[in-house]
Amino acid sequence: MTIYKKKIDKIKLFGVKEVDFTLDDVVYFDTAAAIFINSLREEFFQQNIKTTIITSNKDIVEALELVEKTKQKSQPLPQELKSTSLEHIGEIFYNYYSGFFSFMLFLGKVFLTTLSYLTSIKNIRYKEIFFEMNESAIKALGIIALTSFLIGLVIAYQSAYQLKIYGANIFIVDMLGISIFRELAPLMTAIVIAGRSGSAFTAQIGAMKITEELDAMRTMGFDPYLFLVLPRIIALMITMPLLIFVSDIMGLLGGIIVSYLDLGISVSLFIERLNEAVAPKHFYIGLIKGPFFAFLIASIGVYRGLMVKNDTQSIGFNTTKSVVESIFAVIVCDALFSIIFTNLGI
Repeated sequence: MTIYKKKIDKIKLFGVKEVDFTLDDVVYFDTAAAIFINSLREEFFQQNIKTTIITSNKDIVEALELVEKTKQKSQPLPQELKSTSLEHIGEIFYNYYSGFFSFMLFLGKVFLTTLSYLTSIKNIRYKEIFFEMNESAIKALGIIALTSFLIGLVIAYQSAYQLKIYGANIFIVDMLGISIFRELAPLMTAIVIAGRSGSAFTAQIGAMKITEELDAMRTMGFDPYLFLVLPRIIALMITMPLLIFVSDIMGLLGGIIVSYLDLGISVSLFIERLNEAVAPKHFYIGLIKGPFFAFLIASIGVYRGLMVKNDTQSIGFNTTKSVVESIFAVIVCDALFSIIFTNLGI
């Protein structure tokens, strides 16, 4: 129809008063042709050109009349109103509000599934838990050890310069021991795991949602929370204290190297001072934070995976959101721990 319309537009109709449509030789005539003829007649009418349909075929006449009767006039599109800054702020708060309650519903579902999960030993998916422990934690030992070693190295090197000015070389042990045990090791481990394992949880479950594997599991009677969500959360909560312990050792190793080379503190003196000045409670406080950080990272990673829509762009968006939200949640949780332990005098 478009080709014929272009050909008709090329015809010069200047001075023409009347146009006849002779349709007696037409073999096939459908509603598309009727719409085309009526649109031409309407266009000619606007140019003050009279049109006449010449045909003895009743079907063509009825088709033209039917299209004319059912024709709907196009309505002008409503003009889009520009949103004000107040509406924009309200929309942002509403999105955060709805997202928070959606996450709370997810946590409620996780909690209920956990109760049924622990009612019988047969419900525990040992194979899945061990697999996730290996994938999300054991394989991350290398990057965590290297990161912690470099952090301990840098902090010790920067602190050594200031301590030498006041002749307080030995106090580098106190500073490294308390800061690494209580804050740096748990926090750095959580950040690395959030960027590595938390994002992997989101991408894996998001891909399963796009390929409709989650729907297939539900159809076959398998609960995705029981087979996918809880094994990841439990595995990360079990292995996070181990990762923090490795981070502690590697961070102190970096500090020992700098202390020996730059401050002349021997390894035996460093360890002796560490036993005297740093109480064991600082070490245990760092380990206690591990399962809480792991729960936040795994929960947010899995939740963001379940929020993926049916397009690949959504996987990238939710993976990014997973890492950012996990790190933010870990920092907030660490701040709360600091406030609580400080007020308790621990």
